[in-house]
Amino acid sequence: MLWVLAVAGAVVSVVPFYWMIVAATHDGSELFDSPPPFLPGGDLMANLRGLEESVHFARVMATSVWTALVYTALSGLVSAMCGYGLAKYRFRGRGLLLGVVLATMMIPFQVLLVPLFQMMASIGWVDTYQSIIIPFLANSFGIFLMRQAFLDFPDELLESGRLDGAGDLRIFYRIVLPCVRPQLGALVIFTFMSQWNAFIWPLLMLNSEERYTVPVALNHLIGLSHVDYAGLMLGAFLATLPLMLVFLVFQRQFVSGLLGGAVKA
Repeated sequence: MLWVLAVAGAVVSVVPFYWMIVAATHDGSELFDSPPPFLPGGDLMANLRGLEESVHFARVMATSVWTALVYTALSGLVSAMCGYGLAKYRFRGRGLLLGVVLATMMIPFQVLLVPLFQMMASIGWVDTYQSIIIPFLANSFGIFLMRQAFLDFPDELLESGRLDGAGDLRIFYRIVLPCVRPQLGALVIFTFMSQWNAFIWPLLMLNSEERYTVPVALNHLIGLSHVDYAGLMLGAFLATLPLMLVFLVFQRQFVSGLLGGAVKA
């Protein structure tokens, strides 16, 4: 019975992706035929040319990859350093600070849109890449995940490094970080996906077409009187490829990081 449920769940999960691939290879008008096509067609290259002409998709993909990689690297570093400080340094108000960090996870993002936009406008960051990267570098979930990873790190190793003359930064980069690679791998996947799929904030901040990310560019395929469904499906399929690649690269660390973080108090 469990195998039947597992197979049924796999089919339900795969069918939308299969339909997306099929729709990407047909002309948009064919998608509304009765019955709709269930096998790939021959319009893939035509749809690809149309997508490139409409939104310059190659440039959009390059922009999204660049912004997602920069955000992932910087956010991962900030989260690791903050989590390390909260886990291994003793100072007054540490518990209160951790509570504040966790409380920010309960604030709806929509509440922050107006004040954040006013802040970006006041410093001249509207329609810039830094406006969609820097405001969200301190990720509360990432900080909490890395703090949980550092809690069980032996203090004896830190003291041994200090006795050998290593400074705090050298201990952090050379001794501590290599030991929490599973949690870092999980954090990389989460942060890359969050930046790659971000839509509302980039749509609000980016005005120039040459700075559009994938979700914002695909949104412009939806017009008032016409929707390029074939282009949308092809763009959505191509947009999932970097996510699949990142997950395949870090899948072992992702699973290990989640399981490791689940058993730490």
